[in-house]
Formats: sequence, C-alpha cells, structure tokens
Amino acid sequence: MIDFKPTQEQLELQKMAKKFAREVIRPAELAIDKMQNPDEAYASPEFRNTLRQAYELGFHKMTINVQHGGLGLDPLSAALVWEELAVGGVGIPATLLAGMVAPAFLSVLAGGKKELIEKHVVPYCDDTKAEHISAWGSSEGNIGSDGSNYYDPCVHHETSAKKEGSEYVITGAKSSFVSNGSIADLFLVFACVDPSKGIKGSGVFLVPLGQGVERGKSMDKLGMRALNQGEVCFDGARIPEGNMIMPPGDNYPTIHNAIKTVGNIGVGYLAVGLMRAAYEEALQYAKERVQFGKPIFQHQAIGFRLFEAYQAIEAARGLLWKASWTLANKFMGDLKLSAAARVFATNLAMKHTVEMVQILGGYGISKEYNLEKYMRDAKLLQIMDATNEIMTIKGMAML
Repeated sequence: MIDFKPTQEQLELQKMAKKFAREVIRPAELAIDKMQNPDEAYASPEFRNTLRQAYELGFHKMTINVQHGGLGLDPLSAALVWEELAVGGVGIPATLLAGMVAPAFLSVLAGGKKELIEKHVVPYCDDTKAEHISAWGSSEGNIGSDGSNYYDPCVHHETSAKKEGSEYVITGAKSSFVSNGSIADLFLVFACVDPSKGIKGSGVFLVPLGQGVERGKSMDKLGMRALNQGEVCFDGARIPEGNMIMPPGDNYPTIHNAIKTVGNIGVGYLAVGLMRAAYEEALQYAKERVQFGKPIFQHQAIGFRLFEAYQAIEAARGLLWKASWTLANKFMGDLKLSAAARVFATNLAMKHTVEMVQILGGYGISKEYNLEKYMRDAKLLQIMDATNEIMTIKGMAML
C-alpha cells in the first residue's frame, strides 16, 4: 500500500525549509528582482547573505553522498525541501540546484578519483560561507537543443578538449544560459574530444576557475532574476588528464539523460512551489477584497480559478512524487516520467500564475504585489534546462 505520510525527519526538514523560504528567500528575491544591473545584484548582500545562510543550513549539499560530506537525502526527502524553498522564490533554489550538479556528479561517478573528491567535493560540502559555487556547461549557441541529437554525426560541441601530454586543453564557449555561469568557481564541462562520433564524441571534464577560464557578464532576464546565468569561455584552459570524469563514447546519452532526469524533477518542484506562492497570495486577497457586498472569494468566477489552482498544485506534486519515488528505486530513474512531470508542472505554473494575476485585477499587474513577479518567473520554468517542447519530444520518443 502506498503511504503518503512523511517521516518525522522529513517533517522537520520541511519545517526548516518553510521558515527559511518565507523569512529569508522571499525578501531577498523581491529585492534582487528590482535591481537593474544583474552583475551588481549577484554581488549584493541580499544575494550573497542568502546563499551563505542556505549553505549554513546545508541546502547546497542535500543529495551528495554522506561519505563525501553531504547530507545524503533520498529524492523524496529532498523533494519536500525543494518545494518549500520555491514557495519563497525560485531563483535562489535554482542557484542551489544548479550548484549541486558538479559535486554530486563527481561524488557518484568518480568514486575512484579520490583526489578530485578531496579537492572539490569535500570543500564544497564543508563550505558554510557560499565561497564555492559550481556550474555545468552543456548548451552552446550553435547547438542549443540539438545537443540531445545523439545520432547525427554532424552535431558536436564547438567546445573542444585536446590531449597534450598529461593534460587536456579546453577551448571554446558555453552559451549565456549556463546557470551560475558568471559566479561559479568550478565547472562541469561537456567538450568534444572526437568530432567523428558527433555528440557522442563528447567527454565530461571538471574545470576549475583559473587561467584560460573567463566568466561572461550576467544575463539580464525577464524573470528568475535571482538565478545567475552567463556565458563561460575557455581559452586554452589546461587541466590534468585525470579531470576527465567521463570519456567519449556510447555512454554519453545515458549520462546526459541521467542529469536531465534529475534536473527535470527539480524544475518541476520549483513550479509547484511557485504555484503555491501565487495561489496563497491570491487566496488571501480574495478573502479580504469585497465587491458587490461580499468577498470576491464567494463569487464563482473567482472561486473556480482558485480551486483549479489548488487542483493543479496537488496533481503536479503527485506526478512529481512518483518521479522522485522512481528515481529512489530505479538506477538513474525514468526520464520519460520526469519529463512528463516537469512539463505538466511548469505548464500549469504558467497557466495558474496568470489566473492568480487575474484575480487581483489591476493590482495583479502592480509591483505592489508579488503576482506579476511569479508570472514572469513561471515563464522561465517552461524554458530552462531544455524547453518543454524538447522534453515533450524526448518523452514521445520513449512511449
């Protein structure tokens, strides 16, 4: 029998995340959203202090192996935390999600590379000041979504890795959509080693910030302004040959899809948290705003919208929980299921944040309220980490 009752430990984690989201993340996100210069925003006390507090509580290392300093949370426990954090705002949690990819990837797949784990994963997990932030770079301007076209030999990363003695030399650039790209000090880089094999000729490399690595300016975006995104350029960056985490070959699609599987689930929980924030604000307003002699909550046109938003939150969470359960019980999870959950949740987030704006009428588009921000943030969730159209096509291919 399926049990939806959380454990006492899960409840405590959820409670801690809820308090942090509402007291720390939300005011920081609202302040960052209003900052006109993105580069200044990511250097601001609002951004840096929020990250520091998140690191102090361990939110940056939730799913990393315990033996390497992480919390080792299972996917369902982490899910409860991600949703609660996203109620405060989606940009800061997205920063933490993206920052966890490189150390988590290294922790799982580089068990035999003890020196890399000691040098990069352990310090990241021990960090309580948010001094270490990582990013992963796959997307490039010339490839974009074609990076999942595993069987076309003409498609390959322009970023290249050439062997010179006991080193690899990384050259090229990743697109402006690299999450944490302008602030990270460690990069998980997908680079072409053998162009004759197409995208399967890519290797995965761990590249620390240093000579030959240049971070571009921060992207000025419509929404999710608390998530840094920026270009990363490599101009002859030299790394030891041991920094190749995965060699090119037929396993490339498997690893790439595994990251997508986990990433889709994370984006889905951001969407659920965002829907909750919009729903809660609109519901409170609707119970207080009186028109035609009664609170507008009692008018069917408003009540229907609110109940449909409630349905959407519960339905999206249920599908995501199944995807998380599958990830916990099946090696590398199920990409088809995680894609379905992510597309479902993010499309609903876009629909219902718009509906919650409508409930507030003219106030909904005013920056005196948060609804217009939630609507802008929701749009980006349909696009980040591969568009919903691309994830739908990938899901269709696995039916």
